[in-house]
Amino acid sequence: PAPWAAPEMGPAADRVAAERGIDRARQDRYALRSHQRAVATRSAGGFAPEIVPVGGHVDDQRPRPGFTAQRLARFRPAFGPDGTATAANSCGISDGAAAVTMIDGRTFAGLGGSGLRVLSVVSAGCDPDRPGLGMVPAVRSALGEAGVAVDQLDAIEFNEAFAGQVLACADALGIGEERICPDGGAIALGHPWAASGAVLVVRLFTRLVRQQMGRYGLAGISIGGGLGCAMVVEACQGAVSA
Repeated sequence: PAPWAAPEMGPAADRVAAERGIDRARQDRYALRSHQRAVATRSAGGFAPEIVPVGGHVDDQRPRPGFTAQRLARFRPAFGPDGTATAANSCGISDGAAAVTMIDGRTFAGLGGSGLRVLSVVSAGCDPDRPGLGMVPAVRSALGEAGVAVDQLDAIEFNEAFAGQVLACADALGIGEERICPDGGAIALGHPWAASGAVLVVRLFTRLVRQQMGRYGLAGISIGGGLGCAMVVEACQGAVSA
């Protein structure tokens, strides 16, 4: 409703990037790193434990191994001549699904397995005309409720809707961009709407539980309309069960 302009996500991402001083070159560098990380992880079989084959298929068209800085630089702005978001430094709109199982603490203790303890889950809102920033207040509140500081986080998974948008969130939260999506994110792997939040949690499970690469994890996602969601988790190690 008035007075909000309710911009589409692409033009909103351009606006956020411009206001936060995030230029095209930085966005392309981030996008290239996302692809390179995802290609390396897939080549090493890092995604295999997360994937359920469908019709015998375990891979799709992403990530793109042939991307280079020169190729990314040739893409034209996607949402206006003065914009910086392109088809290459934004997420792909993909089909996909993800599933997680949630149980109460008593049941988990009885099973004796390994998992993620959910320390906090927060949904928050921001200016609806800058919807890409929605995860910023959500992350701040989630970390505060969990009693976990940014420098305590061992795994950070943000939904990479647009490079400029996720970089703006990282800057606002004081999180180094190299810490985000260490195996690549949605820019490389795609953004299946309504599944991407669960994908982030699955990725945290892989790093913190399967690979035992730390204790605390953070997932964050911005949503059209100015909303954002964040979750802080803690790895609970035990005897790995089927």
